[in-house]
Amino acid sequence: MSNRIAIINQKGGVGKTTTTINLAAYLSKLGKTVLVVDADPQGNATSGLGVDKHQINHSLYDVMFSKIDVSKAILETNTANVYIVPSNANLASAEVDMVSMLQREFLLKRVLETCSHDFVLIDCPPSLGLLTINALTAAEGILIPVQGEYYALEGLSQLLEVVQQVKEGLNPDLGLTGVLLTMFDSRTTLSTQVREELHKHFGDTLLKTVIPRNIRLAEAPSYGKTIADHDKWSKGARAYKQLAKEIVNRV
Repeated sequence: MSNRIAIINQKGGVGKTTTTINLAAYLSKLGKTVLVVDADPQGNATSGLGVDKHQINHSLYDVMFSKIDVSKAILETNTANVYIVPSNANLASAEVDMVSMLQREFLLKRVLETCSHDFVLIDCPPSLGLLTINALTAAEGILIPVQGEYYALEGLSQLLEVVQQVKEGLNPDLGLTGVLLTMFDSRTTLSTQVREELHKHFGDTLLKTVIPRNIRLAEAPSYGKTIADHDKWSKGARAYKQLAKEIVNRV
C-alpha cells in the first residue's frame, strides 16, 4: 500500500501546496514514485507542477463523481516520477454534490485504492469541509504545515479535534506524520518563539526540518516548476531535500 499523506491546515497561506509539490519532487529524487492528488478547487498544485488546469481532459472531480477510472486522469508532470490527479474549478461544487450521497466520506479512498505509487500526497483545501474529510479518510498520515507567525497555533486544536473524530469514526489507521514549521525567519524572535511553542505542544512530532522564508520558493510556482528545478541551490531547496529524507525515515 502507498504511504498516503494528507497535507492539511484549514488556514490558507501556510505553505500546504508549496510543501506538497516540493516534497514530491525530492521524494522522487530519493527513488520514490509519487502521486500528487490536488484536492483543492483552486488547482494550485496542478499549475505548480506545470500542468495547465484549463486544458485537462479529466480532473479529480470527474474521477470522484463520474466514475472515470483514476488511471485516465493521472498525468505526468515536469518532474520525473511525479504524477498528478489534477484539479480545476469544477471541484468547487463537490461539497454540494456530496451532501446527499451515501458513504460520501469514502469517495476519495475508493478512487485511490488502485494506486500503487510509493507515496500519495493529497493537497487539501483551506477548510474542514467534505473534501478535507475525504482526504483524511483516504490517508494513512497527516502532515500539518504551520506558519512561523503570531497566529500559528490558532485553529490547530480544532483541526486536531476533527482528525481525532475521523480516526475514531472513519479511519482508525490515521496517524500524525508530523508538524512542519514553514516560512521561518531565524532573524526574528517571533519565529523562534513559535518554534518553541510548537515543540512544547507536539514534542517529537514537530519535524526537525524547518522551511525558511525564501523568495525562490515563492516564485517557483509561477514558472510551473518545483524548487528542485527552479533553483536547487537555494535555502528552500535544501530544506525540502532534508524534509523528504526525514519523511522517508518516519514512514
